[in-house]
Amino acid sequence: MTITLRTSNIVICIATIAGALVLTGCAGMGSANTTSLLTAAGFRARTPQTPKQQQMYAALPPYQVERATVPGKGVFYVYKDEKAGLAYVGREQEYQRYQQLAIQQQIAQNQIAAAEMERAAAWQWYGAWGPRAFWW
Repeated sequence: MTITLRTSNIVICIATIAGALVLTGCAGMGSANTTSLLTAAGFRARTPQTPKQQQMYAALPPYQVERATVPGKGVFYVYKDEKAGLAYVGREQEYQRYQQLAIQQQIAQNQIAAAEMERAAAWQWYGAWGPRAFWW
């Protein structure tokens, strides 16, 4: 009884660590994906240099596109990449393009997932009952 209890605790611990690693990896992939979409949409990567820019950069939430209004200059959209120390800055037009690219990418990913599920289902059906089953 104690051996199975210890074994189950070890399995739970390993599963928790593996889950944390997967989520950490996914978060990094999401950030890289977002920055590539922002760049493709026309956002410009800027490093905060003046004290005022550094203060504004520090106040931004990381890894989120935020709308900022600068008096006399208008509306900007800013994405803080905390790991790289960059801010991606764009206007309304670039932000609209970013949203379009993100939607197009989501549609493409959904189509790929559907094709994979269809392929897997077809293989299970034909693989189990088709002529290949007799040759294995």
